[in-house]
Amino acid sequence: MKMRNAALLFLVLFHPRLSTEWPTHTVCKENNLEIYYKSCDPVQDFALSIDNCANILKNNFNFRAAVILRHSITELFLNLSLSINGRRLLSYSEKLCDPKSRRFFFCGKKKGEHIYYEGPVSLGIQEIPKGKYTVSMKLYNGDHLTIACANFTIKNT
Repeated sequence: MKMRNAALLFLVLFHPRLSTEWPTHTVCKENNLEIYYKSCDPVQDFALSIDNCANILKNNFNFRAAVILRHSITELFLNLSLSINGRRLLSYSEKLCDPKSRRFFFCGKKKGEHIYYEGPVSLGIQEIPKGKYTVSMKLYNGDHLTIACANFTIKNT
């Protein structure tokens, strides 16, 4: 019996592909607004939370995010896309980190270090129109290796 349990534990710990996807995380679910996300990186999940949905439309809301780096960040790129009912409406790309310029505190972090941010964030929006939105976000380094990747679902009824 112990040998069978040990074999099962070994398979779970050392065969990461047993589960094909990460769970869906609830960021908030209040009144008419619901926000969920799921990591699209097959190897790593990350943590994200906010205080409450109602504060998203205010000037600032408290935001927390954490990830352990599997790859160093000398350069960091962001790709975002917005879809409504399966139709892509907007794509956005930006270079966030450069070896010559460190705009953000996480620029220059090395593999194995963790990134943790807690503090105010402003989206600069006044309202979220009714509907169901999908926001795909990917952060990758200069070697095109994924730092973090997620698909967000936003429902406003």
